[in-house]
Amino acid sequence: MGEFGLPEIILILVIVLLLFGPGRIGKVAGEIGTGIRNFRKGLEGKEDESKENKKEKSESQDSKDE
Repeated sequence: MGEFGLPEIILILVIVLLLFGPGRIGKVAGEIGTGIRNFRKGLEGKEDESKENKKEKSESQDSKDE
């Protein structure tokens, strides 16, 4: 269970082709790729913000200690 064989993958591709049509599959795939890219950029931005916040807190703590 949980593994896809070649027949299952072909069946899924045929269903996708019937649902979206040959011309629209490329557009949908491109939109999905753009969405994933933007999601990753958002995650990286949050990580950068959290690093900056920690750095600012440590700097302000250091200035209070002096």
